[in-house]
Amino acid sequence: MEYLESLKNIGIIPEKEVYWNLSVPQLISQTLKKNQGVITSSGALACDTGEFTGRSPKDKYIVLDDKTKDSIWWGEVNHSFLPEDFERLYDSIITHLSGRDMYVRDAYACAKPEYRLNIKVITETPWSNLFVNNLFLRPTEKELETFQHEWLILNAPEFKANPEIHKTRQHNFTIINFTRKIILIGGSAYTGEIKKGIFTVLNYLLPHEKQVLSMHCSANIGKDGDTSVFFGLSGTGKTTLSADPSRKLIGDDEHGWDHESVFNFEGGCYAKCVNLSKEKEPQIFSAIRSGTLLENVRFFEGTDNVDYDNVSVTENTRAAYPIDFIDNAVHPSIGKTPDHIFFLTCDAFGVLPPISKLSVGQAMYHFISGYTAKVAGTEAGITEPQTTFSACFGKPFLPLHPTKYAELLGKKLKGSNINVWLINTGWSGGAYGTGERIKLAYTRAMISAVLENRLQHVDFVQDSVFGLQIPVECEGVPSEILNPKNTWTDQAAYDEKAQHLASQFVQNFKSFESFADQEILSGGPLI
Repeated sequence: MEYLESLKNIGIIPEKEVYWNLSVPQLISQTLKKNQGVITSSGALACDTGEFTGRSPKDKYIVLDDKTKDSIWWGEVNHSFLPEDFERLYDSIITHLSGRDMYVRDAYACAKPEYRLNIKVITETPWSNLFVNNLFLRPTEKELETFQHEWLILNAPEFKANPEIHKTRQHNFTIINFTRKIILIGGSAYTGEIKKGIFTVLNYLLPHEKQVLSMHCSANIGKDGDTSVFFGLSGTGKTTLSADPSRKLIGDDEHGWDHESVFNFEGGCYAKCVNLSKEKEPQIFSAIRSGTLLENVRFFEGTDNVDYDNVSVTENTRAAYPIDFIDNAVHPSIGKTPDHIFFLTCDAFGVLPPISKLSVGQAMYHFISGYTAKVAGTEAGITEPQTTFSACFGKPFLPLHPTKYAELLGKKLKGSNINVWLINTGWSGGAYGTGERIKLAYTRAMISAVLENRLQHVDFVQDSVFGLQIPVECEGVPSEILNPKNTWTDQAAYDEKAQHLASQFVQNFKSFESFADQEILSGGPLI
């Protein structure tokens, strides 16, 4: 009865079955019974997310009210939604869910107890509920007895908004209401909307209300307890490079950093599966077993063996599993203040050094820039790599202005012994098409040299365009590739390409100039 009372407080009067905190086998069984998924040869559950196989950033809104009007970074990332329109949509979703089977999951975010955020998620499919179980932190049976949620997520993929009535852009939406502490998700079954909805909430609450830096990064711990943090956009190696068998994983995607520690927001991983193999990523590969949810994958014909190279549905195929499916995950997911921070970039222009050391000003500048470059696509006429700048390496999830996060990072770096490194996992010896991609073995050797303090007594030279400090030698890496200009046969072409990239950095930073102090501005390239 208490359960039904808690639904009544939300406004739901259930007409059909309500399932509370089902076990993983029960959720899998329900999914199979409803013909919403199949079991693969590894034991994982494979489901399709339907129309949407990724997030829909243009359909993500934040309610504009007294709490948010002066604190949110309104614009292309954060679209405003009126409170009265939110209430109308809320009522519609409540009515919709009341007439469906419902799956309720009590979970929480933040591994560090003082920041714990209790969440109740109501989904209309059992496999979305499995996703919530796998990705968030799981309360004990005892904790569930007295569980009170602070935030509520209503997830209704089969509810389609009417833009004329509900004031959305189209039929799908994710709307965050910081005053009501509610997230509404409708019209899309892509589970990443649930994960990134709570990430956006924490990216507001922790920096804005608790002065804790929230980060889109992976993190791991060495045998001596030293913590490393890896920032990087998709395709830069964030997951691959933090999955190091000699170190323990704190988490692969979302963390907080307070006065004494780095802590995971999540209780699981949402790993990309495209081109996954046992050889390349053994930890992720072996985590795909019974209890794991696979999304939008396809099979070798006539078998239940997943073909990870098949991207006929989407390149964004995913596996969602609890973090303890990774053998060397640390529990609880907390580490000390980091000794080393790595900014990973895949520079397809081939002009950034494979490894360089940043000053505090440069660290803040590159953090705000969040640069990577995508290789030239298959579209007609695109022959040049495309630059991507995503502030703080996580622009789509930032409710506050990027400089707020950069200021918090700057405060932590000043007067500390924390080293910040820029690692280029992209091209060397020329741009994409001419040069070649830096070997993963070399990148691993550079990161190992940093983590084992083997670069402490090495000489550094300054890059003339970006002002970065480049080591002249690094064990396990050919010295000639450390300075990128030396790898180009045409030195003038290198200078031209470096100036081209530098000008793109400067152009991108123009929108942040008025917020940045002299120290940050001095961290940029010289044109």
